Parts: sequence; structure tokens; C-alpha cells
Amino acid sequence: MRRVLDDLNALGHMLDRGLFEVGARRVGAEQELVLVDDHWHAASVGPEVLERLADPRATTEIGRFNIEFNCTPAAFQGPVLRDLAAELESLIGAAGRVAEGFGASVLLAGILPTLSLSDLSLDHITPRERYWRLNEVITSLRKGRYELRIKGIDELTLQHDSVMVEALNTSFQLHWQTDPADFALSYNVAQAIAGPVLAAACNSPVLFGKRLWHETRIAIFEQAVDTRSEDKPAERDLLARVRFGERWVEKSVLELYKEDVARFRVLFGASEEEDPDAELDAGRIPRLRALQAHNSTVYRWNRPCYGITGGKPHLRIENRVLPSGPTVCDEVANAALWFGLMAELPSVYPDLAARMEFVDAKSNFIGAAHYGLGAQMSWVDDRTPSTRDLLLEELIPAARRGLERHGVHAGDAEKYLGIVRDRVESGNTGAQWMLRSVAQMKGMGTRAERLSSLTAGIASRQRTGKPVHLWRPAELRESGHWKKNYLRVGQYMTTNLFTVHEEELIDLAASIMEWERVRHVPVEDDDHRLVGLVSYRDLLKLVADPKRKRDKPIAVGEMMRRAPATVTPETSTLEAIGLMKRLGVSCLPVVTREGKLAGVVTEHDFMKLAGQLLEEQLGTHGNNGTGEPEPPNAEDPDA
Repeated sequence: MRRVLDDLNALGHMLDRGLFEVGARRVGAEQELVLVDDHWHAASVGPEVLERLADPRATTEIGRFNIEFNCTPAAFQGPVLRDLAAELESLIGAAGRVAEGFGASVLLAGILPTLSLSDLSLDHITPRERYWRLNEVITSLRKGRYELRIKGIDELTLQHDSVMVEALNTSFQLHWQTDPADFALSYNVAQAIAGPVLAAACNSPVLFGKRLWHETRIAIFEQAVDTRSEDKPAERDLLARVRFGERWVEKSVLELYKEDVARFRVLFGASEEEDPDAELDAGRIPRLRALQAHNSTVYRWNRPCYGITGGKPHLRIENRVLPSGPTVCDEVANAALWFGLMAELPSVYPDLAARMEFVDAKSNFIGAAHYGLGAQMSWVDDRTPSTRDLLLEELIPAARRGLERHGVHAGDAEKYLGIVRDRVESGNTGAQWMLRSVAQMKGMGTRAERLSSLTAGIASRQRTGKPVHLWRPAELRESGHWKKNYLRVGQYMTTNLFTVHEEELIDLAASIMEWERVRHVPVEDDDHRLVGLVSYRDLLKLVADPKRKRDKPIAVGEMMRRAPATVTPETSTLEAIGLMKRLGVSCLPVVTREGKLAGVVTEHDFMKLAGQLLEEQLGTHGNNGTGEPEPPNAEDPDA
């Protein structure tokens, strides 16, 4: 903390002495990717891909199945948009070619639809000291408990034991360089436009098969890296480490840094010692490593950044709001919108803080994350336009003026802002495409097949390069051979369960079996840990028991089988079948590593699997009637 305070004082001296670069306008981007295997699941080969890629612009993320590229900073003028698109295509293409050597491919997605809880174990954390330390510190502050509670169309309640829940998110981050004197207004503009820009770019509505927020990343990250423990005093206004902010900036970037240092303690120090005052006295510009290390663990959605270019320090605003994908052209279109607005709106609203309530900007941001283009905006001068009208009638035209005023190539501006305009007019964001695809596959296949098809659909359409508003919905057939979706128990287990408590009446278990047409009812405790299993055979024995007193109530605990054989979601299908045969059971409860009930697999599941196998082998399914497989359908899903 002493080093952080020294750096903060030095930053103030540098601002007072006018040492910062002024008059330069540079932009930049960070591209995060997810790696998938040929079954469309996360492929934990990130460090291996990076080692072979050997590109200084490439770096790690917390999950082994993610990598990141830091694009080259560029002057905000001329061909900046097309150059950004070309660099992204080049980097993604190079990563894809290297990933092929490890049986993987790259995907642009805010959240990989096929991610499972097992992917978030510490077995998949990138082996770097920083990530282990981050997990250690935040887990300690949270007292070992990570919970996600997100309610959208469906509802998700999840408990986990490590900071790896952060690895669910994949982002496309933008940087905007600004003069120190302009920082306050520019930062406030970034806050004001966060909501409508995000609404036009939402791409992450599905997590663990649940339809949640249009941009579920926002809810995940705010909960995943929250260092407040659950036993905090109800009266205290403790702030989350991931947050939008609490007020407009009045004068200087120092307000943000000071507030963060006052609110949040250092999680870990800088790797190198530095005396910033000595550096300044020697005529050198200090790196401010301690302050930057602290800043890297305070996750504002619009974050202030300090950097040095050509020996001159500068200030940037980092936009952490946008998701990865759906395509490079969609991402560059989102960048064109944001860059154009950052260039134009400070001159349109020089008195922004006086004309718009900060709470409205914050509300717009949360509303956009939750509802996408369906959110209602509260804008300057107490206006309440729809998100669609605000973007089409005011913000997209303003962005075009901002790009034009800075000399950005007119054809590029029209191309990329045209993509945003068409996306907003049609309402077909990446999030809406996913939700529509999921809806059209309702009732088809297993959940694993639907999620694999969704992921395969993203991959195939990304290869066409067409923006998302032109995509056709994904189809179940796109997941490939059914075998890929039955390798592990977790891919097809039943998760919509009817359970009882051991103190409840056995009559209730019998009624559930009759009403819901199930032959097994798991028994769980108040913490959802499996304690037993009741089967229809148990009930038959009870009915046939001549010693049973018909008028005596019987508790489930008297009849259930305690400590039944179980499997985990990661158990292979062949292992589960073997266990059933060996023990002579027709149902296996599926439990997590903590012993909590996650689902069940039964003989019925394997009968369906056997039916598919027989149809395929006997030539009654997927062939031309001759017993020979049909040729694959080569139709372009977007044709």
C-alpha cells in the first residue's frame, strides 16, 4: 500500500506539471477467444497454443481454454477500422491454425454455450502465479463461497469453490486515449453510452442451458469477483469490486484512482520495486507499477488506464462492457459505434453531468444487460426513448459525425455503422439469434445436443464472415454425430427432478411416481445433498408386506436405500452402464464433488441411446434404405 500511495502522489505531480501527452488520439482493442474441441466443448490447450504461436500480442487468461490478443494501438484516423478488422482476422486465423495442431479450434462467444461446471475446476486454471494468487486471495475474502444468482427467462443458482467462475466470460475490450484536461467529460460520456452501446451488442444469453440475461457476462463478473462476504452488516454500503460506479467524475482521473484505493485494499503487490519520485527527479517517466497492479484488480466496467508511449505518459479509458463475437465485422461495428460516440458526444453534451442523472446511466447499463434492445433508456434532459429509437435517431448518426470529424475513412464508417444500424432495425443481436435458435430446437434431442448445435452453429456462421443479423437460426443437426453428445453422463442426465425429504411421507413419493410417471425419487437434505433413493420396487415390497399396518404413517427414511451407487457428471457413459449392470440397478443419481444432487440417469436414457445405435447400424435411420449411410448434407446453413 505504501508503494500504491507513492505512485498515486507521483501521478498527481505529473498531472500538475503537464507531463502527459496531449493532442494525440489513439485507440486499441483486446480480443479474447475461447478454444473448443471437435465435440464443441472447451479445450484446455491455451498455454500450449500460446507457446507455439509465439506472438508478443498474445497472452493468457485465467482459464486454460481462453487466450487473449492485444491489438496494436493505432491513430484514430483514416483506415483505422479496416486495419483493426484486418489485424483481428490475422490474429484469429493464426490462432486457429495453431489450435488445429492440438485438436482444437477458436470461437468468438461472450459465453461458450457448452461450458460445464467441470470446466471451472482448478484443473483448468492457467498455471501462472498471478491466477493462483488471485484465487487464493479472493476465495479467502469470500470465505470459500462463490455464488451466482441470475434470473432471466430461466433462473440460475450456482455455488462454486474458486474464482474460475470468472472464466465463463469472454470479452472484446476497447481503449480510447484522451487528454488529461478532457478525461472527466470523456469518462462521463463513456458511462452514459455504456447502456445503449451494450444493448446493440449483446451476445451472451445462455449459460449452463439456462436462458438468462441478454448479456449474462455482466451479472457473472459482478458476482464472481465480488470480495464482500455474505456476513457483512446489512447497514453497511460496501461496494463490489466489479461495478459501474457511483457518480460522475468532476475534474480529474485522480478521483477514480483515489476512490478505488480508499475503498479496496491491495490484493497483491507489483513484481518490481520502483521509486516514482526518484524517477521523476531523474527526468524519467515512472511506470507506476504498484498503482497499475492495484488498478488491475478493481474492475470498473469503464476503467481508467495509465500508459507510456514513446517516453510520454498518457491516459486511456478502457471499455470492458462488450462481449466477444459474434463475428469480427460485428465487433468492429461495435467499435465504430463506441469510438464515434466518444469522439462526438463531448462536444454535443459538454454539460452532460448537469443534464443527466448518474443513476439513469447506471440503470440504462443494467437494463441493457438484462433486456438488450428491449430495454427502456433514460436519456439527457429527462427523455425516455426506446433503445432502438435512441440508437437509430441519435447515437448512430452522432457516431458517424464523430468518425467523419476525425478523418476516419468514410466508406469504412458507413460499412460498420451500417451493420449496427441493420442489427438494431432487425432486432437480431447475437443474443437474440441464440434465444431464437434455442426456441426453435425446443423439445428436440437432449440439452447437450441443443447446446452443441448452438455452438456448432456459431462456428459455422463465423466462418462465413456474415454479420449476425443475417444469420439463420441454428439447427439440431449441426452438432454432428449423436455419439458426441453421449460421451459423459452430464451431457444427457435428467436435471428437472422431483425429490423428497427423508422425513416426508412415503405416500408422497408414491404419488410423485404416479403423477410424473417416474420410477425413482431421489431423497435429499436441506442443502441438496443426496441421502437416499426410493424406487417403485421399494413401494411394491411395502404393498406386498403382510406385516404392514395400513393406518401407520411411514416416513421416506424408513424405506429408502441409503448411500445408493452414484456417478458424477464427468463419468463416462460406458462406466455408468457397467456400474448399472454390475450392481443390477436401473437408476444412478448424479452428484457433484460436494455430494449435491445434480441429476439422474436411468435405464430409459440408455434405451434411447440403444435405439439410436440400432437404427443407425440396421439401416433404418440416416441412410437411403440400402443400409449404407447417406452422404452428409453439404448445404450451407446460411445459404
